[in-house]
Amino acid sequence: MKKFNLLISLCAVLLACAVMQSCGNTATNSIAGDNYHYCNEKGMIVFDEPARVEGQQSMLGFAAEPIPVIRVGFIGLGMRGPGAVNRFTHLEGVEIKGLCDLEQSNVDKCQKTLADAGLPAAEGYVGPEAYKQLCERDDIDLIYIATDWVNHTPIAVYAMEHGKHVAIEVPAATSLEECWQLVDTSERTRRHCMMLENCVYDFFELTCLNMAQQGLFGEILHAEGAYIHNLSEVWDSYHGNWRLDFNQKHRGDVYPTHGFGPVCMALNMHRGNRMNYLVCMDTKSVSGLAKAKEKMGVEEFANGDQTTTLIKTELGQTIKLQHNVYTPRPYNRLYQLVGTKGFANKYPVEGFTFVPGQLPSEVLKDATIVAQNLDLSKIDPESVPEATLNPHGFVSQDVRSAVMAAYKHPIHKEIEEKAKQVGGHGGMDFVMDYRLVYCLQNGLPLDQDVYDAAEWSCIGELSATSAKHNSMPVAVPDFTRGDWNKLQGVKFHTK
Repeated sequence: MKKFNLLISLCAVLLACAVMQSCGNTATNSIAGDNYHYCNEKGMIVFDEPARVEGQQSMLGFAAEPIPVIRVGFIGLGMRGPGAVNRFTHLEGVEIKGLCDLEQSNVDKCQKTLADAGLPAAEGYVGPEAYKQLCERDDIDLIYIATDWVNHTPIAVYAMEHGKHVAIEVPAATSLEECWQLVDTSERTRRHCMMLENCVYDFFELTCLNMAQQGLFGEILHAEGAYIHNLSEVWDSYHGNWRLDFNQKHRGDVYPTHGFGPVCMALNMHRGNRMNYLVCMDTKSVSGLAKAKEKMGVEEFANGDQTTTLIKTELGQTIKLQHNVYTPRPYNRLYQLVGTKGFANKYPVEGFTFVPGQLPSEVLKDATIVAQNLDLSKIDPESVPEATLNPHGFVSQDVRSAVMAAYKHPIHKEIEEKAKQVGGHGGMDFVMDYRLVYCLQNGLPLDQDVYDAAEWSCIGELSATSAKHNSMPVAVPDFTRGDWNKLQGVKFHTK
């Protein structure tokens, strides 16, 4: 009997391998239901990578002609859209020309926002196809998309094909097919396509990026990010129940970018580094299935309550991602950098760790080290780091504050005060919008390009594919088509 069972198991393995034989015999990926195919190449799932079509050009470092006054149209005014409209009323050199949504009431609320700000009313558009009319206007430079996820890419593609730059809420795409659509359309039309990953501009994350670029952490070997946010009380807020419906149909890390984007910046993805492959594990669905039974009457739920993804980079680093929107846990985006000389962590505890001698003595002198009973005036400056730093624990609150002040990113120095006044997740949303408008007005490359949008969004389908195949490694496509090493390091451009 044991021999028989072993034979059956072996046959099953051989059958699975036959389905994905070689890259010459591709099989349709049934998870996302798109047109891209994958094969088994020496134990790794490899998706097709379409060649760049003649006439398309790389968008790496692309800068469009300056637009002194940005004429913008907003599409999707349910949850994220109204906040964006409000933030844009605080930006100089902006004209809000159009407001589009499925519901007239949402358009009316945003019209009131404009009126309260002393601005003229925008043209209103209502209905599932109304976005096309807005995108077809000649007096629009930028389309700002904050709809449900499945409409992000179709609207963005339509807008770029009509000559508009686009900014898309996260995730920018829901499948590999959509990722390539964004890349190809942007390259063909020479229009910017920015994913609105606000966490890149978080005050802690952007400070850490500055610290990393100045070598404060040494060589970064590992990073972690997460989206852990129990949505049990807000599922009803999504129009037509679209978010729970999406999760019911899709496995894997369907919402990776909040935790992923900032660590990708710190690791210089497609700017001298790239993701090679990933593996993914997920739990069964318990809480998600229960909620879906209650609201939708379904008996199956694809998305596991907890999804964990591990990624290996070209430079030998590892990244760990987590997704959980179902179980009772404190909110956690995590954000963690593990370097040879320092460590940064946000959620559930915010702090830094450094080896002795790593922080400049002038930074430590700026800290009030009262709690450590140190008289810095009587200590040799060279010995200050030895006296105050411990590689086994977080630095004191005083030192952390001094570090945050000393390494505050230049962008935050420029706009932090106003950002906190305007708001949007503590101000980072306003910093994001400010940078988008600033770069367009001055003809500069955007902080986040179309390859960021594709790379960060593709984790959804790739993690689902890995989980479906018993956590088999999955190669991450190179959306730059071989250009990932042409730029060296993340750069936020200024005039």
